[in-house]
Amino acid sequence: MAKWTPKHEAPEPLEGPVVATITGGTLVWFVLFLVQLPFYGWFEDHGHLWWLWTCLAGGGLGLIGVWYVRKRDAALRRAAASRAMSAE
Repeated sequence: MAKWTPKHEAPEPLEGPVVATITGGTLVWFVLFLVQLPFYGWFEDHGHLWWLWTCLAGGGLGLIGVWYVRKRDAALRRAAASRAMSAE
């Protein structure tokens, strides 16, 4: 079997409002957790308690994601400013 090799170059990654996207997703996870919290007993009785904890874990991991993308965005800005200063 022949090894697969790409026939063209990979496109540049898309850049967009990454911080806003991750923050919005994190808020959705926390809202889902809070909405399900009053039904804790029902989830426990029916063996679906993991739904509640999945939402909490998603929110917690989202907080790590927000921290990460904010640091990444700041580093990209510093690198762009550095390139602009060296080009002058």
